[in-house]
This record gives sequence, C-alpha cells and structure tokens, in this order.
Amino acid sequence: MPGKAIQIDVLIIGASASGLMCAIEAAKRGRKVTVLDHVNKPGKKILMSGGGRCNFTNYHVSAENYISHNPHFCKSALSRYTQWDFLALVNQYQIPFHERSHGQLFCNESAKDILNMLLSECEKNAVTIKLKTEITSVKKLDNDNFQIETQATDYTCQSLVIATGGLSIPKMCATPLGYKIAEQFDIKVWPTTAGLVAFTLQPEEKERFSPLSGIAIESVVSNQRISFRENILYTHRGLSGPAILQISSYWQPGESISINLLPDLNLVEVLKEAQQQHPQQQLKNCLAHHLPKRVIDALVKGSLSDRALQTLSHKEFKSVAEQLQNWIIKPNATLGYRTAEVTLGGVDCDALSSRSMESRTVPGLFFIGEVVDVTGWLGGYNFQWAWSSGWCAGQFA
Repeated sequence: MPGKAIQIDVLIIGASASGLMCAIEAAKRGRKVTVLDHVNKPGKKILMSGGGRCNFTNYHVSAENYISHNPHFCKSALSRYTQWDFLALVNQYQIPFHERSHGQLFCNESAKDILNMLLSECEKNAVTIKLKTEITSVKKLDNDNFQIETQATDYTCQSLVIATGGLSIPKMCATPLGYKIAEQFDIKVWPTTAGLVAFTLQPEEKERFSPLSGIAIESVVSNQRISFRENILYTHRGLSGPAILQISSYWQPGESISINLLPDLNLVEVLKEAQQQHPQQQLKNCLAHHLPKRVIDALVKGSLSDRALQTLSHKEFKSVAEQLQNWIIKPNATLGYRTAEVTLGGVDCDALSSRSMESRTVPGLFFIGEVVDVTGWLGGYNFQWAWSSGWCAGQFA
C-alpha cells in the first residue's frame, strides 16, 4: 500500500463487545489505540441481542456456565472483571435495566444504551474507530511490531488484539478472519460449530409436530451430559426455545435428547387419582389440565387418549407418562450458523495466557471474546466473557 504506515501502540481488529472493552482499558493506560472493522456500524451483535434489549450480563456468572476444551481457563478473567464491575459502569451511565429469569439482565429501553456507553468511553479515552475497513494482510516485523495492511492505509503496532468474533449470523458479516490469523501464527484452533441454535427434525417428525408451531412449554431437556429447565418452543421446522438452545451447545449429530414436558408432576399418581375420582373421563381431557390438546394429540400414541380412565391399566398410565415425561427425540440437525447465537470452538485456550489473553508463542498478539474457545450459556454469559476477556487484554496490550 502506498504511503507511510500509521504507527500506533494497540490495534484491535473487531469493533465488537470485547474489542470495544479492550480499547477503552488500553487507552486508559495512555496507549494510542485504533479499532478496525469491515462492517458499517460498531457493536452490531450488541444491538441485535436480547430482541434489541441486550442481555448484557447475568447475576450468577461462574466458570460452570462456559464450555471449553480447558474449562479452567475462563476463571481468571471472570474473577478479575466480574458482572458487578460491568454493572458499576452501567449504573454510572444510569442505564435502566431489569432482571428476567435465571439472573438475566436486560436494558429497559434499548441495546443502544450499552453500545452508546462503550462508544462514549472510547471517545473519552481518545480511541480511534475505523469502520468499512478490510484487512488485507497481517505480519510480524523484525522489530517485534506488527504490520496490518488494509485497502486504505497501513498500520504498525506493538500490540495486536483479535476481537473478530465467531461465524454465527453471517448476515451480520461474521468472518473466519480471527481463526485465519491464529493459524497464520501456528496457534491451534479447535474445530468450530454452531452453538445456542434451534434443531430441525427428521421429515416424518417434522410433519407430525409442525401443527404445534408456536406452542411453548416449560420443560426439562436432557442428554447424557447435562439438563436444562426452561421453555421449549415448537416451530414449523423443529424445536427451539431457551432449553433447546442451551442443550444444542452440548449436542452431537446423531444423538437423541430427552424432554420432560411435565417436570413438576408425578403423572402416574395424578392419573391414578383422576381414575378414582372421574372414571368416565377421557384420558385426553384429563391430560388437557396440564398440556395443550394439540401436544397430547401429537404425542400420546394411538387410541389411548380417547379412552375413559377406568379402562386404562396402571401399566398404560406408565406408558403415557413415559411418552410425555421422557419424550426421546433425535434431532436431524441444527439450523447452523445462520441463526446460531454463538460459535463453539475457536482459538485454543492453552495457547493463551489466562491472565492477559496474550499468545504464549507470539508476544504482543492477543485473542479475546468469541474467537477464543470459550462459549457461554444463553443468558448474558457470552457478553460477560467479552467484557472480562476484553478488560484483561486491555491491562496488558
């Protein structure tokens, strides 16, 4: 590229949640910081998250809420910049927020409140943000600085921070740039897959359950590794809802999941009692006190649901309970990156310092946020990882 390279202290690739947080912290230390991104607006994922209200953190953050090949890696960052630290910043800006289920915190008004807060902090600390900027090459120079070429300008920097996110939601311009930079410097990248994503069903099951589209039921969804209790949502393509999104991050193709649609009931005892009190009542009418009729029609096999309770044996009650409380279903696939909220896998944690997020083998190169092999549960955990990892890198970059 013609012209002399612009010299700065810290260059951050990605005007993301983690990238902006890192920029603020590095600039507070007096570092000259520039953030580059190929998109037209900063913080796009912040703006779209939580239905436009941004589920920006969670009251109950712990390492157990994260998936990684190194489950201990996230502990240092999460303990050094906590949800309470981020809340202090939110309160400083007097952003109104509320708690929903499971400790999830959302803006009362708009996700823009969080983004504007970060941009205001960037401005206060003289961070330069350049958008619509394509990175064409990254290399390490002999003097240990980095050279970054873009279609417009070249930069040299002492510290290079990769905050490029994952592959989820390609319409928001997700790219594999961060993984490619890691591989260029011989840093291991774990294979990536879509996480926090809806399931599609096998054709015959899709046909059977598509009439239930729009019905949500609080359920316990389990596999051999973990279980979640939240709503499931029937869709025209398969299954979604918070419990399904959560289990999807722990699901492997070909595996089945178990769904308990009535987790608070001893259904066999409920049916026995109803049999004594209302022997003439049809099974489906008894079950309709607990589940939508369309769900009963789809799940309770054959003519059982039309029969009067007095004609049913206790063994048949157990069979009905099994169908509704241990519904085994084998998803066909997930909807993939197109709708996934996060990307599982990424830059190997063992290649990074958990204290600074700096590469162990390439001094001055940092990786933060979703590009790293740390994936949070649904509920504000991924944003907290962005804030925490960005803050940590900002103390050293």
